[in-house]
Amino acid sequence: MDTNLIYLVQTDTTVGFSSGNDEKLATVKRRPKSQKILQTLDSFTTLKKFTRVPKNHRKRVRNSKKSTFIYPNMNSYRVVDRNDKFYSFIKKFKAHYSTSANHTKKSFEKDFALANSDVIVSSKEGFSEKVSSSIYLLKKSKIKKIR
Repeated sequence: MDTNLIYLVQTDTTVGFSSGNDEKLATVKRRPKSQKILQTLDSFTTLKKFTRVPKNHRKRVRNSKKSTFIYPNMNSYRVVDRNDKFYSFIKKFKAHYSTSANHTKKSFEKDFALANSDVIVSSKEGFSEKVSSSIYLLKKSKIKKIR
């Protein structure tokens, strides 16, 4: 599997683009390249390679479901649950940038998603727009809900 391709996939939260190239995703979404894109990860072991979870938040992060955390290094990560169908996809890459399959601040459009993806990863259930993940900003001892 090529990390530079843009995959259209049903993620653990909604229909999304997934790629190893965050700049390519930013271009497709028409968002500033300075705006960071979250990374979906296959495990907490992989998370340790990217950032350090503040001690006060370790239990919260480990027990969270479908939640994205922005860490003190200002990068955002979401660990995918092993029981989720999306896990089998993300496990192949360990870490992949992920964003919803739509224009920035707009709702899902199937034609846009299909036209802007290099590889379509579908299942018999097809694609369905679901609720996005909750986003939390973690500071050393405080937490703030963003979405």
